[in-house]
Amino acid sequence: MKSQARGGTRWRRFAVVMVPSVAASAAIGVAIAQGALAASFSVSGQQFQVTAESLHGTGFVQYGANDVTKVGNKPVAVVGLNSAEITKLCQAVTVPTPFGDVSMLLKAGTDKEKVQAEKLFIDADDMHADATFKGVDIGVAVDSTTKGPGPAKPGENGRGAYVPGSFSQQADEVFFNHVDQRAWATSAGTFTLPGLNLNVSTGKTPCPKQ
Repeated sequence: MKSQARGGTRWRRFAVVMVPSVAASAAIGVAIAQGALAASFSVSGQQFQVTAESLHGTGFVQYGANDVTKVGNKPVAVVGLNSAEITKLCQAVTVPTPFGDVSMLLKAGTDKEKVQAEKLFIDADDMHADATFKGVDIGVAVDSTTKGPGPAKPGENGRGAYVPGSFSQQADEVFFNHVDQRAWATSAGTFTLPGLNLNVSTGKTPCPKQ
């Protein structure tokens, strides 16, 4: 059953309906264990933080999937965007080494020169943001979505497996503010990063609050 909302939809209301996606992700894990689905892509198993002051995206889709990592299967909510414009992007990852933790902090984009992405996919298991959605469809079968770039085929662009016909949601346009998420994988057809700055330091260095 498809539900439509006109105008803007607040994230807290919208997030409630993502519960079926978690159930779908659990079902994926069982299916893989039983050999019903092929998991053809393996990510590192190292989570990373992604923050942004704001993100404006067109062609949005979100669905549950399973990423195969070096530390086991991880249920995720995949966000796909046809295009995205991001202000003050930050990515942080801390890597354990024999000499202690080493953090890599990447920053790009300003109010005037924004990060641009096409065919962007983000596999995350935790997200916080203030969000508004336009032209929302909730409860669409994942392989019947029409507004976003997904779902990607398992293994395509680093995507994990999803359950055919399972729950998803889509929107014509999205606006995220004060984004803070924990991701396992990100991919894009193109990623333009003006003012790219990469810093490496010892210890744990997270992205600053946006």
